[in-house]
Amino acid sequence: MALLIRRRRPMSEINVVPYIDVMLVLLIIFMVTAPLLTQGIQVDLPNAASTTLDPNEFKNKPPIVLSIDRDGNLFLNQGRHPEVALSDVIARNDVKAALKRVPGVPVLLKGDRGVPYGRVVEAMVLLQEAGAERIGFLTEPVATVRPLR
Repeated sequence: MALLIRRRRPMSEINVVPYIDVMLVLLIIFMVTAPLLTQGIQVDLPNAASTTLDPNEFKNKPPIVLSIDRDGNLFLNQGRHPEVALSDVIARNDVKAALKRVPGVPVLLKGDRGVPYGRVVEAMVLLQEAGAERIGFLTEPVATVRPLR
């Protein structure tokens, strides 16, 4: 007696349902985490008529930005813990290390309009002690000309 052996044909379809499930889970994760990654320090910048910065200048060298919030706390976008309140000594060391790593990197100071002027000067001196030769100040553009208060 001859046994009939049936050969199975290989399945040529791919079950994409598990891939769609994984994709939707990843999409939800990215939608939830993306806004959290873009948050920074809330600083109400003063208005000033000034020239805008050229984005091509920052392509290869992202700037060092020292922010001062309304309470006078310092925040730095460099170092082991970006955008975390820092003491003056830690900020000076992190800026010094960043300036050694990438010489000529732009250094910007972002101060809240409500912070006392003396704290802004202290932050500027801190950046100079760390080795910054030129310091730029970030401001909001003036929408209309208005008298000083």
